[in-house]
Amino acid sequence: MGENGPTIKELATELGISAATVSRALAGNARISPATRERVQKAARKAAYVPNRAARALVTGTGFGFVGLVMSDPGYGREHSYIGEFVQGLGQGFSAHGIDLFLAFVPQDQPEMQVIRNIVSSRRADGLVLGRTTENDPRIAYLREQGFPFVAHGRTESADASFDWIDTDGAAAFAEGFRMLYALGHRRFGVVSIEEPMTFRQHRIDGVRQAMQGTDAKLVITASPRYDAQRREAAIRAMLQAPDRPTAILCLFDSLALSVLDIAANLGLSVPGDLSVLGFDNIAPAAHARPALTTFDADTLASAHCLAELLITRLENPGAAPVHRLIQPKCVLRHSHGPAPD
Repeated sequence: MGENGPTIKELATELGISAATVSRALAGNARISPATRERVQKAARKAAYVPNRAARALVTGTGFGFVGLVMSDPGYGREHSYIGEFVQGLGQGFSAHGIDLFLAFVPQDQPEMQVIRNIVSSRRADGLVLGRTTENDPRIAYLREQGFPFVAHGRTESADASFDWIDTDGAAAFAEGFRMLYALGHRRFGVVSIEEPMTFRQHRIDGVRQAMQGTDAKLVITASPRYDAQRREAAIRAMLQAPDRPTAILCLFDSLALSVLDIAANLGLSVPGDLSVLGFDNIAPAAHARPALTTFDADTLASAHCLAELLITRLENPGAAPVHRLIQPKCVLRHSHGPAPD
C-alpha cells in the first residue's frame, strides 16, 4: 500500500477482483451483489481507503463522480423558493451513490449557455440537472446535440419524449382547484401568472381553462415579470380593484399567492370572506400566512430524489429509453378559501 493509503487497483489486487468492480462497489452500485459490496467496503475501511476521483475516472471511464446544477434564475435567494429543498433532495439522492453535486452560479452579465458549454467541453461534470424548464429550452437542444447526460425538472412545450424528465401535474392541480372553488359558488376567477416562458405556466393555466369548459365561469389572467416586485403589485392591485374583480384567484406559485394576501389586506378585502386564494408549492411560509394558505404540495424533496435516481440510471445505462414521470400534487386545505361572497 502507498504512503497515502491504498488505491483502487491495490484493493482490487488484494481482493482478487477487477478495479472496476471495486470502484462500483464503493459507489454503492446496485449491479454489484450485496456480498461483494460488503466485502469491498470492509476491506476499504480496514485499509483506511480514501477515494481518489481522478483515479476512479481513469479506471472505470465513468467520470469524476460529479454532477452539476446550473443556478441561472436571478430569483434564487431573493424570495421564498423551493430551491433549498430541491438542492437538499438532489444532494441526498446523489450522495447515496457516491456522487457529489456542485452548484454553478451564472453571473447576471453572463449567458447561461456559456457556463453550460464550459462544463460540457471541460467535462467537469458527468451530467447535469436542468431546473425551471422553458417552453422552448435551448439548453436541452444543446445537451442532446452534444450527447451529454442530463435530466430536466419539467417539460418543454412540445412534450418532447427524447430526454428524461420529471414534472408535477400542474394542469390537474389547477383543474382540481377550479372545480373546488366553483362548487363553492365562485363564478369570477382570476389567475396570477408570470411573463417568463416557463412551461409550467402554460400547463397550469390550461388546467383552469379545460376545467371551465361547459360552465358559466369567467376568467381573467394577469402577469408580470417574476422578480419585479413593483410591477407584480401593480398587476395584482389592478385585478383586485376592477369593478368585476374575481372572487377566487389561483396563483402560479405560493410567493404570488402571499403577495395577493398582503395586497388584499391593504385594500380592506377579507380572505376568504371577500376573496378565495390558492397557491402552489406548499413552501414553509404558506402555513404561517394570515390566513394560512390553501395550496398544492408538489413534494419537491421527493421530486429531487427522483431526478437524482434518474440521472444515475442514465449515466449507468446511456442507451436506455427516456423516462418520464408526472407527479400528482396534493391539495393542502387551509383557510384562504371559502364560499363565494353573496
